Amino acid sequence: MAQAQLQKIIDHMNQIFLGQDAVVRYIVAALLARGHILLEGVPGVGKTLIGLSISRLLNLSFKRVQFTNDLLPSDITGFHTITNATGGFNLVKGPIFASIVLADEINRTSPKTQSALLEAMEERKVTIDGTSYELPLPFMVIATQNPVEVAGTFPLPESQIDRFLFKVRIGYPPLEEELQILARGIDHTDALKLEPIMAGETILSMIDSVSGTVVHKDVLHYMMSLIRSARAHPKVELGPSPRAGLALKKASQAWAFMHGKGYVTPGDVKTVAPLVLTHRIISREGDPKGLLEGLINEIPVPV
Repeated sequence: MAQAQLQKIIDHMNQIFLGQDAVVRYIVAALLARGHILLEGVPGVGKTLIGLSISRLLNLSFKRVQFTNDLLPSDITGFHTITNATGGFNLVKGPIFASIVLADEINRTSPKTQSALLEAMEERKVTIDGTSYELPLPFMVIATQNPVEVAGTFPLPESQIDRFLFKVRIGYPPLEEELQILARGIDHTDALKLEPIMAGETILSMIDSVSGTVVHKDVLHYMMSLIRSARAHPKVELGPSPRAGLALKKASQAWAFMHGKGYVTPGDVKTVAPLVLTHRIISREGDPKGLLEGLINEIPVPV
């Protein structure tokens, strides 16, 4: 039942975000795993449509933040104002108080403002003038960045990148899908026309169910073999942290749940491992993705 509902979400998103079925599935998996996702791709491939589409289909609140070099932390979290009538303080909530937050071009703002997202992404709460406020559930940050633009950008620090469950690179759509985009003229107004097909309470129930997906000890050992082999690789300067292991487990459980399984298989781990671990590896030479794919092919799979 849950898998049929999730597939319906994916099908509707694919009508807006043409030619990117894998990316759509990764975003749904990240939401189920209580994670956040960093989308990297050239401008104009529809990254900003993703957050709006999934929020509409799940009837969740949505906010978009355009990150610029003059953006302040309070522009994200919010601030207090003084109420004239009583002399008390009134909270003006920032865009972070939405279930789905699109952080557009996150690498265009200063490290100080980028760090304002850290507490929210990790603890699902924000602190404003010494007072903590809980964020709505579910809560997911979908961040985007354009890799080809260097001038005026601030690379994300390792501590911030580590908060993202997945980092996904988005390429151009295939020819047939791009022709459809051209013919239909798809833009954000198409996403706004989407009607809710699942309540937020339903997706919350699914998120709770994901943690019950069984992970056999042999599969856990397989995960640890991947992580420890990456750390020990001679071409790796900084390997995945223990947090990466927890992320790999959650992502594997979500992927198995999406496909109607009550347990995690090595195949689930192999599917999500490049998305979870690549951005958590600093390589001395070459692309960490190729290095990780080599390890996945070398390490024996439990049977």
